[in-house]
Amino acid sequence: MNPVRVGLCGLGTVGGGTFNVLTRNADEIARRAGRPIVIEQVGARRDNPDCDTAGIKTTSDIFEVARNPNIDVLVELIGGYDVARELVMTAIENGKHVVTANKALIAVHGNEIFRAAHEKGVIVAFEAAVAGGIPVIKSLREGLAGNRIQWLAGIINGTGNYILTHMRDEGRAFDDVLAEAQALGYAEADPTFDVEGIDAAHKLTILASIAFGVPLQFDHAYTEGIARITFDDVEQADNLGYTIKHLGITRRSESGVELRVHPTLIPKERLLANVHGVKNAIAVMGDAVGPTLYYGAGAGAEPTASAVVADLLDVARNIATDHDYRVPYLAFSGIHDEANALPILPMEEIVTAYYLRLLAVDRPGVLARVATILSEQGISIEAIIQKEATEGELVPIILMTHRTREKHMNEAIRQLESLADVAGAVTRIRVESLDEQE
Repeated sequence: MNPVRVGLCGLGTVGGGTFNVLTRNADEIARRAGRPIVIEQVGARRDNPDCDTAGIKTTSDIFEVARNPNIDVLVELIGGYDVARELVMTAIENGKHVVTANKALIAVHGNEIFRAAHEKGVIVAFEAAVAGGIPVIKSLREGLAGNRIQWLAGIINGTGNYILTHMRDEGRAFDDVLAEAQALGYAEADPTFDVEGIDAAHKLTILASIAFGVPLQFDHAYTEGIARITFDDVEQADNLGYTIKHLGITRRSESGVELRVHPTLIPKERLLANVHGVKNAIAVMGDAVGPTLYYGAGAGAEPTASAVVADLLDVARNIATDHDYRVPYLAFSGIHDEANALPILPMEEIVTAYYLRLLAVDRPGVLARVATILSEQGISIEAIIQKEATEGELVPIILMTHRTREKHMNEAIRQLESLADVAGAVTRIRVESLDEQE
C-alpha cells in the first residue's frame, strides 16, 4: 500500500520529538496504520541537532511544504497565530490534511479552519493541542460520544500547577517559585500566557466546543491568573480542607455554557486536588458513564509527539474515507450554526461558593458590618476565621460563603472595599465542590 507522505513544519521541541518518534517507531506505526508513514519534507528555520534529517528534503520555506504536491499531510508545529493560520489554510487549499499541536490557532481560528477543511474534504486533527500526550480530545469526541456531558474541569497548564504545588508544599511565595520554574524551563521568560490563564483558556475553549457542541468562542472565555495567590491563602485553604488549583471549568446549564479559568478551592479528597507538579488532568462528568479522569504529561517533546503521531495514524486510516462519514472535527455535526448554539454565560451569571480574605481594623463592630453587607446581597456565610492582628492592628479575616451569583459577590466586594475599616483589596477565590454526584 502507498505510504502516507508527511510534511513536517517546525523542528523545535515538539517537532523534534515528532520527527524522532516517527523514525524510531516507523515499523510499529506502519503496522498500526496499515501503511508506512514517511517524512517527505521538513520545513524549519533552523536545524535540530537531535534529528538526523539525512536523506530527507529540507527547506526554510514552510509554505513550500504546504504547496508540495508530493505531500499528503502537513504537520504544523511552528506555534503562534498568524503565520500558522496562513500555513494551515494554504495546506488545506492545496488539498492536504493537517495535524497540529497549536491550541492558540484552533481556539482563535478553528471555526474558519474547519469550514475550509470541510469544503475541501480534508481532515484537521489536533489531539496534541490540549494536554500534551493525554488523549482527552479523542475520549470526548469518540469514547464519550454516547453521553450528555454535564461538566468538565481540568488542570490544563503545567506551569501554574507546578507553582501552586511548590507554594503549598514548601511555603514559598509566588514570585520565588515562578523564578525557579523559569530556571528549570517549565515557564517561559514571559510567563503571561501560563500564569494569567490564557494558555488554559485556549485549551478549555476547545474542550468545551467538543463537549457541548458549541462553536469555538475563545473571546468569551473568562481568565484570571494566580499571581495574587499568597502562601496565606494556600495555608488557609489547607486548614479548611481544600487545595487551590488553577482550573479551567466548563459546565452546561439550560441558560448557557460556563467557560472560565481561575484559581479554585477544591476539596482535598477530589482526584484533581492530588495532581501535582507539571502534570495535567481533566475530570469529565457524563450522564451515562459518570466521572472519568484523564491524567498525564501535558507538555514535553515526546509526550506531545505521542499525540501528534496518533493523529497521523488516524489520518492514515481515514485518508480514503468519504469525509461525510468521518468523525466531525468538533464531535458534532452542524456545530457552526451559531444561531442555535447555547450562549457562553457572562461571568456575572455564574453561581459558585467563595473564599474571601480581607484585612480589617481591629475594633468592635467591624465583623458585624462585613456580615451585614454579605447578608444584604443574599450571601450566607459557611465559615469565618479571624486571625491575630498583624502590624498596624490589622486583623486578617477569612470567610467561606455558600453558593451565590457572581454579580452579587461583585457588589458585596465593592462595598467591603469601600469600608473605612477594611484595608486594601479583598482577595476572592472561587470554590467548587466538583461533586461526582452532580
